[in-house]
Amino acid sequence: MVVTMDLLPSSDGRLMERFGAGDREAFAEIYRIHHPAVFRFSLGMTGDPIKAGEVTQDVFVWLMHHAGQFDAARGDLGAFLGGVARKMLLRRAREDRRWLPLAEAAQPVPEEGTRAMETTMETAALRKAIALLPDHYREAVVLCDLEGRSYEEAAAVLECAIGTVRSRLHRARELLARKMQPNREPHREPHREPHRETRRVCL
Repeated sequence: MVVTMDLLPSSDGRLMERFGAGDREAFAEIYRIHHPAVFRFSLGMTGDPIKAGEVTQDVFVWLMHHAGQFDAARGDLGAFLGGVARKMLLRRAREDRRWLPLAEAAQPVPEEGTRAMETTMETAALRKAIALLPDHYREAVVLCDLEGRSYEEAAAVLECAIGTVRSRLHRARELLARKMQPNREPHREPHREPHRETRRVCL
């Protein structure tokens, strides 16, 4: 198993080099560093923490057997693993023929600060709206808005141009804004007959 190291970030580079030489502890460290981002992306796309965990596990099992497919010239390891997760999610989607919306009682993402957000009704409503977006729009929102990745990083994961990421994100935000608008009828005062003043007439 040979992994080119020239363009790798130093930490990932050393770990991939050790892993390529058969060091299983290096793989455990790669998993520790990169699995939270893979899980968050998978959860944002599936809306199901169990499925997200399964996809995350599948990604790293795949990496154990296909580490040689990583090309440092095409991007960093995080983007590479995100791309692997995306392909697995798309394959699952084709098999299931549907995406499951995120339940209000879904388990929170294992990140500090996220647990509190998940308890709010506003966040639950937003996540449900994101879950209903078309796949290519949802990917852009999950990567850029939920995970805070740059356009360049999202483009590397999605294997598309930066301009495509921008346009998808812009359209997705428009759709979300429309979905999040309260569906209320304008308030109207009840109809009342005009008041008529009664006068007494003295005969």
